[in-house]
Amino acid sequence: MEPDWKALLRVLRAHSATFYLGSLLFPKEARKGAWAVYAACRLGDEAVDGEGGGPEALEAWWAEVERAYRGRPLAEWEKGLAWALERWDIPFEAFAHMREGFQTDLGPVRLRTEEELLRYCYQVAGTVGRMMAPIAGGGKEAEARAVKLGQAMQLTNILRDVGEDLERDRVYLPLDLLRAHGVEVEDLRAGRVTPGYRALMAHLEGKARALYREGLAGLGHLKVGRAAIALAALQYRGILDKLRLSGYDNLGRRAHLKAWERALLLPKAFLAARFPPRPEGSP
Repeated sequence: MEPDWKALLRVLRAHSATFYLGSLLFPKEARKGAWAVYAACRLGDEAVDGEGGGPEALEAWWAEVERAYRGRPLAEWEKGLAWALERWDIPFEAFAHMREGFQTDLGPVRLRTEEELLRYCYQVAGTVGRMMAPIAGGGKEAEARAVKLGQAMQLTNILRDVGEDLERDRVYLPLDLLRAHGVEVEDLRAGRVTPGYRALMAHLEGKARALYREGLAGLGHLKVGRAAIALAALQYRGILDKLRLSGYDNLGRRAHLKAWERALLLPKAFLAARFPPRPEGSP
């Protein structure tokens, strides 16, 4: 039975018009698969941060994911996910790891090391890459590269949203990096963009850009949806450009791309899809 795709599209348009527009670059069936995965992931995020979000809402979402995997969906988004699971081998483990990341967000967030930060970025976004890789016709190499791309995009989100996250008592910047650069959490709360803070941001920006390079090199391993994935990555990478130009002033404002800036990235996405970047070190 076909899910009610209009219901799923309402979820997409309510939460990410950018993702919806990019998804149109997928072929029809893969596009629906992308919608199904996005709706499932987005509603998990809403179970944490949306109205009525919390531990109970998150566990209810998890029960719904399990229903879809058992082939007994009830809600329309569950039916969409079950529909996708009939067509692609989307790893259940990826959803399980995503749940762990969402559980981190339920309480005050304090990450100790850069390794913990990258693990978190994998849990809430690299897992999406694992889910999308089979829909785009990729194998294990494509999946590994997709994980890097997801991590890059989530790290970009974190760098963009430092100020907003503080209001929710979430500090994703690792304690070891804060100490190494002489930055205190109280400096962040006071909105002090110090030289040490800029150096910390530059370090993590460099990490994100390296992940983008590794991730985009995986486009060549995909059969469909290359332009869609390239467009999403290029838009997020553009946020890093905005952050750098602002001097990493992200404690009181949020870097974003304007509609015309997004439109300018479309031909670049098609170019990257046709001529995927090579991995670093390749001939």
